[in-house]
Amino acid sequence: MAPGARPWRRLSVLVPHPPAGSRLLLLLLFLLLLCGQLGGGQKKKENLLAEKVEQLMEWSSRRSVIRMNGDKFRRFVKAPPRNYSVIVMFTALQPQRQCSVCRQANEEYQVLANSWRYSSAFSNKLFFTIVDYDEGADVFQQLNMNSAPTFMHFPPKGKPKRADTFDLQRIGFAAEQLAKWIADRTDVHIRVFRPPNYSGTIALALLVSLVGGLLYLRRNNLEFIYNKTGWAMAALSYIHGSSQAQFVAESHIILLLNAAITMGMVLLNEAATSKGDVGKRRIICLVGLGLVVFFFSFLLSIFRSKYHGYPYSFLIK
Repeated sequence: MAPGARPWRRLSVLVPHPPAGSRLLLLLLFLLLLCGQLGGGQKKKENLLAEKVEQLMEWSSRRSVIRMNGDKFRRFVKAPPRNYSVIVMFTALQPQRQCSVCRQANEEYQVLANSWRYSSAFSNKLFFTIVDYDEGADVFQQLNMNSAPTFMHFPPKGKPKRADTFDLQRIGFAAEQLAKWIADRTDVHIRVFRPPNYSGTIALALLVSLVGGLLYLRRNNLEFIYNKTGWAMAALSYIHGSSQAQFVAESHIILLLNAAITMGMVLLNEAATSKGDVGKRRIICLVGLGLVVFFFSFLLSIFRSKYHGYPYSFLIK
């Protein structure tokens, strides 16, 4: 130490500490603020979810399938919060797209959506929507989607899985098949109700009316119906009675019969492999089966009449 210097001393500064009760009070205030913020965020999410559900229910009351563009899709389908499932049909229905499959699939989709909308089990847990390419091309780009129609299920939580995309190529787009797929993904069972189709009944009524009208006009001269000789002569005039000869007209008749049988087989195959309306497929199947059975029986009866002693026959002897 230098001569005359004053000795160095350490100065201690005492910082007052709040008492334990004050620290506890500050901690409680901090926790209350934190809980208030969390509760406010949760309340905001609940209000947003309620608004989304209310809006979707309002749209569903107007039409069973809700049309969406890119903004609506991102807000109501992709963005949380969401406690409902959404079935989306991605399609291209504009005439310039020339997608006939899209129109057929849309008809089945409408049948399914109407069945859900007017069922007793209808709720806000499932909504049917549609995104057309010309109204939401950005959505197709966002999902890397390059084909239509496509059906997808968007669950309430998480991202769609592979099974949430409907296998249209393998199963077809019938409303019943779509309902089965939706039941597997959402546990919502939809009973499909189809509007009645009176086209077959009307056609049959017109045919019966036509035949009845012709018979009424010939009501004073109906002996030709009971004239067995006339029917037999009409048949014999075109079908030779021996297996050693054949008329030219008979060749044409056999050709037409085989063509009718072939047409029936084509209709049966179409009914089995097509992916259209189930009711139409059933009608096509019945028509094809009728053609095969009737005209094969007719062809077999001609063969039996030419080859005397042939023991087999079917419907027509």
